[in-house]
Amino acid sequence: MRDLFEKIGEIITTIIDWFYFPFLRFIPKEIFRYAASGGANTLFDILLYFLFYRYVLHMQIVDLGFIAISPHIAAFLMVFPITFSTGFLLAKYVTFTSSELEGKIQLFRYLLTVAGSIVLNYIFIKTFVEYFGWYATASKIATTLIVVLYSYLAQRYFTFKTGKSLKAARVRP
Repeated sequence: MRDLFEKIGEIITTIIDWFYFPFLRFIPKEIFRYAASGGANTLFDILLYFLFYRYVLHMQIVDLGFIAISPHIAAFLMVFPITFSTGFLLAKYVTFTSSELEGKIQLFRYLLTVAGSIVLNYIFIKTFVEYFGWYATASKIATTLIVVLYSYLAQRYFTFKTGKSLKAARVRP
């Protein structure tokens, strides 16, 4: 399975890198790959969120008997496992391929950083929808823009440990 993921990652990387040349002077390749693969996963997330919210949940409260979940939060909870998986695979096999950490450590750290993203997503979606009165999909888009910066920094410097400051710290005696 790992070989398959590596081959697919190489194909995706080749496609992304083909578009990199105009940005060569302005953006490091890792950031460009993160933006492209993460951007695609983010669009996938927003599309799934919209489809689940609108057509699966029909914008209705989900009553589980012991708890009622608002449709904007239920859609988030339903979409999360899908985009968690695609996001990890893209980060591991496309963006942060130079990481020397074991896959299981990366996955655990990814889970921790994504937990931070979940908390931020929950707070911002809930705030934007319930306190500001924004539409759910617009709230999701605004939330995503805020969480992306946190996500990149956490993945680069913690999850996959490819940031320069951490490499420099490893070299010191």
